[in-house]
Amino acid sequence: MADTILSLAAENLLSPIILFFALGLGAALVRSDLSVPEAAAKALSIYLLFAIGFKGGVSVSAHGVDSTLLLALVAGLILSFAIPFTAFGLLRVMTRLGTVDAAAVAGHYGSISIVTFVAATSVLQSQGIASEGYLVAVAAAMEAPAILSALWLAAKFSSPDTNAERARGSKGLLREILLNGSIVLLVGSFFIGFLSGPKGLSEIESFIVSPFKGVLCLFLLDMGLVAGRGLRSSAGLLRPGLILFGVLMPMIGAVAGLAAGSLIGLSVGGTMLLMTLSASASYIAVPAAMRVALPEANPSIYLTMSLGITFPFNLTLGIPLYLSIAQATGG
Repeated sequence: MADTILSLAAENLLSPIILFFALGLGAALVRSDLSVPEAAAKALSIYLLFAIGFKGGVSVSAHGVDSTLLLALVAGLILSFAIPFTAFGLLRVMTRLGTVDAAAVAGHYGSISIVTFVAATSVLQSQGIASEGYLVAVAAAMEAPAILSALWLAAKFSSPDTNAERARGSKGLLREILLNGSIVLLVGSFFIGFLSGPKGLSEIESFIVSPFKGVLCLFLLDMGLVAGRGLRSSAGLLRPGLILFGVLMPMIGAVAGLAAGSLIGLSVGGTMLLMTLSASASYIAVPAAMRVALPEANPSIYLTMSLGITFPFNLTLGIPLYLSIAQATGG
C-alpha cells in the first residue's frame, strides 16, 4: 500500500494543477511581482463553481434521487457539524490559541474546500475511477454547519460580556451564510444542471468540459500566490503545534469520511471524495462568516492554516493517501 501511495503522490505532484500551484507558491515566497488580477481570479472562481455545480446536477438527473443520495447528504451535514468539536479539542491541547481563535480555526476544518474537491475529482478521472456526481450537493451542504459549531464553541467558552457584544455584531450572519456567493452559485448551478439534464450538458459541453482543467490550473496558480503571501507574512504565527495540527486534522477528518462512506455504501471514488471533503478546510465561505460573527479572531491564523498548510498538504500528499485507503478498504 505504501508503494501505491508513493506512486500516486509522485504522479499527482507532476500533474499540471499541482505544478501551477507550486509555481504560484514559489513566486510569492521569492517576492516575484507575478499576480493574477482580482477580477480575473473572481471570474475563474465563478467558472469553476458553475461548471462543478452544473455537471453534478446533470449526474444526479441521469442517476436519479435515491436513498444513498439522501444518506450522503445527512452524513455530510453530520460530519460538517461534528468535526469542529474534534478540531477545537486538539487545538486547545496542541497549541496556545485562545478560545475564539481556536473556535474560528475549528470552523474552517468542519467546512470544505471546493478546489480540493475538484482536484480530487481530477485525480479520479486520470485514474479512470467513477464516483457519484451528487457529492457536489454534499459539498454544498457541508459549507454551513461548521460555522454554527464554531459559534457555539466560541459562545460556550467565552465570557458573557464578550458573547453579548458578539451577538450585537452578528445580525447579518444568517444572511452571510445562506447567501454567500459561492454557495448560491454552486447550489443554483446544481439545480439548473439537474433540471436540464444530459441534454442541457450537451448544449454547453464545449464550454464547461474541455476548458475545465486549464481554468483550474490558472486558478491554482492564483491560490499558490495567495498561499505564499500568507505564509510569508504570517510565518511568526506558525508555531510547531499549529503546523502539526494542519497536517494531522485532515487525516482525522478523512478517517471520519471513510467511515461514513463505507456505512452509506459509496463507491471507491465516492468514498475518496467524501474523505477529501471531510479532510479539507474552507478558505472562502467560513472566513467571510468569521469576519461577521467572530471579528476578534485573527484572520492571519485561520487563513494561513487552511490555505497555507492544509490546502497544500491535501493537494500533494493527502489526495493520493485518501484514494489508496479507499481502494484498500473497498470504499
